[in-house]
Amino acid sequence: MPVNEYKPGSTFPGDIGRTADVSSPAWPEPMRALPGAPNVLLIVLDDTGYGQFGCYGSPIKTPSLDRLAGGGLLYNNMHTTALCSPSRSCIMTGRNHHANGMAAVTEMATGYPGYNGNIPFENGFVSEMLLHHGYNTYMLGKWHLMPSEQESPAGPYERWPLGRGFERFYGFLGGDTNQWYPDLVYDNHQIEPPASPEQGYHLTADLADKAMAFISDAKQVAPSKPFFMNFSTGATHAPHHVPREWADRYRGEFDDGWDAYRETTFANQKRLGVAPADAELSRHDPDVPQWDTLPADTRRLSARMMEVYAGFLSHTDHQIGRLIDFLAETGELENTLIMVVSDNGASAEGGVTGTTNEAQFFNNAPEPLEDSLSAIDELGGPTLFNHYPWGWTWAGNTPFRRWKRETYRGGASDPFLVHWPRGIKARGAVRTQYAHLVDIVPTVLDVLGAEPPEHIRGVTQSPLHGVSFAHTFDDASAPTRHRTQYFEMLGHRAIDHDGWRAVCPWPGPSFSESDHPFGTPITAEMLSELDAHHWELYRIDEDFAETRDIAADHRGKLIEMISLWYVEAGKYGVLPIDSSTLQRMMTERPQITETRSSDTFRPGTQTLPAAVAPRVLNRPHSITADVEIPADGAEGVLMSQGTSAGGWSLYLKDGRLHYTHNFVRRGWYTVSSSDPVPTGRHELRFEFEVTGKPDLAAGKGAPGRAELYVDRSLAGAADFPVTTPIMFNPGGLTCGANPGPPVTSDYTSPFRFTGTLHTVTIDLSGELITDAESEMRMHLARQ
Repeated sequence: MPVNEYKPGSTFPGDIGRTADVSSPAWPEPMRALPGAPNVLLIVLDDTGYGQFGCYGSPIKTPSLDRLAGGGLLYNNMHTTALCSPSRSCIMTGRNHHANGMAAVTEMATGYPGYNGNIPFENGFVSEMLLHHGYNTYMLGKWHLMPSEQESPAGPYERWPLGRGFERFYGFLGGDTNQWYPDLVYDNHQIEPPASPEQGYHLTADLADKAMAFISDAKQVAPSKPFFMNFSTGATHAPHHVPREWADRYRGEFDDGWDAYRETTFANQKRLGVAPADAELSRHDPDVPQWDTLPADTRRLSARMMEVYAGFLSHTDHQIGRLIDFLAETGELENTLIMVVSDNGASAEGGVTGTTNEAQFFNNAPEPLEDSLSAIDELGGPTLFNHYPWGWTWAGNTPFRRWKRETYRGGASDPFLVHWPRGIKARGAVRTQYAHLVDIVPTVLDVLGAEPPEHIRGVTQSPLHGVSFAHTFDDASAPTRHRTQYFEMLGHRAIDHDGWRAVCPWPGPSFSESDHPFGTPITAEMLSELDAHHWELYRIDEDFAETRDIAADHRGKLIEMISLWYVEAGKYGVLPIDSSTLQRMMTERPQITETRSSDTFRPGTQTLPAAVAPRVLNRPHSITADVEIPADGAEGVLMSQGTSAGGWSLYLKDGRLHYTHNFVRRGWYTVSSSDPVPTGRHELRFEFEVTGKPDLAAGKGAPGRAELYVDRSLAGAADFPVTTPIMFNPGGLTCGANPGPPVTSDYTSPFRFTGTLHTVTIDLSGELITDAESEMRMHLARQ
């Protein structure tokens, strides 16, 4: 236990007389960990499937992870929630995701206790617990554990990493980021990346550098003080960004397709012992086309997308290896408890064909094959936001069925490594005991000989939901202590209990076998039908990959499992079940200030996340800049939102005013002023008037009339046939610049405005200039 017997405000153990010569001092004891307490390093990958580590049978080379496996343990029965924010909340708190208010990603929060995205303070983080056991605490990489509306410079900061027990943070707050131009936050403030892609910058390498620096900073002062670090890469979530030479190492490796990958990987898994010898490979997914039926160009594109992904994972493994080598060189590796896991199975957000831009998936606007093929040489580079097709997703989760967002094992079972040379005798051994991410915190506390705290910062703590699996470290035959675990993700439900597994897939076992599209809300009537007729039953200790549905033969057991699911759902706040996706993403959520129709911005301020930016899509709006143009002219961005993946930009170039809307790389629509903007102070304005309805299901935002004004006189106009329907991702809003890959190829980022920019105002009231006389003058000038 930490030593801190005397705290300020408690009874003073010394003596206090009238003067110092008749008094006895007593100093508060510094907070110190127990001698020999291990460091704790959690390495959390993103969207990495069960069949993608080399040590889990994959042909992808991961020598650093293989090294950890060879010197420690591989678990083949670890479970996640099937989605990132929910899983990460379990890792950090030891409580189930609905109890954490994390039913789904924070961008899909709704106004119910299990869904609102606010992790209760009574569910303390392991960082908060270990801080009070004398540990330094560091968070590197992806956070994604607070409402998106709280990611802005206005805070509140209480749910940022430094508000939840981490002393240092370097990473990004949202769900994904450009690996070449990340949305970086250092402790509590936004920063620009320290270098450019042309200078060799990549986020994963930067995270490894900072991880080593954080450790070194403290160890040079307190070499015996242990650390807790959550090293949470953006990899291998989209965008699959990696230097070309890493992707090129896999040239031709995947030309045989995803079925061949599965067969090879499955055979390796049996040989390595991470799949039972009698396991059967799950069926060919009905949503995945047969490789041999694809046109040659489609196969070429798909194979290259997988080469890029494989290079991305190997590059990530290399950076992890640098961190491991550093720990070895500094003498820390021997007594560092390392756990490696992914937050869910491989992701299907690239669609059936894959995409050069994941934002197309979220906007229901996939590009045609010829557009993807034209960008094949750019895959993995800074200008794209690429993601591979469903076939590679399915193969990446070998031997399981399905993928991320679904509670079949393909979505909810992941590789899990434990490495601790001083504390674990076994080397390269497989463990089969059931575990879930909620078990990580109890295990860490068990290793330290610590009890969960009763209070953190005066807040009474809730009980942990997980159980320790430390008893399995050196006992392969130790019994499983985690007997029951529920799952619910976007209406897709499952429950494990003593080797039995019941699954109720939604909208169906596959999209092609469903009567409803993904994201359809489940009504009460539909739920009754699902419970009566659509649950499946598996005996996982005999059927590792859910290949044989035995519900018809064990009706009594199935009813028991369904009932148990509802018991667990009531216990952990799962209800009401909400399978909607688009509605949840577009829900208006509480903001820290009152609703207003006009927002004013100034240059030199931080980029704002999309969740707090004025929502301009599918509505009339205006953007007005108050500028001064010097005698020698000016150029640059006045206001922008988004990147090359999609967005808009209002800017001056070659003396003229321009506005460009980037429709998720499907089209660039521009309006420009017919004449240069004169010197002096001016009001430069863009207006958008909606002329039709959006069709969100078809991936089309509202068409409209785009107009530019200089000092309220019409200077340019164009019709935009379509706009972005749902969201920009990335969607940062910046005044006076366009950081990251630019919205338009008309300029190079950041293209900061070189004149004087006083303010920019975005107005959503719908009040637009109607100046027929100005329009007539402009028309006559063109004659």
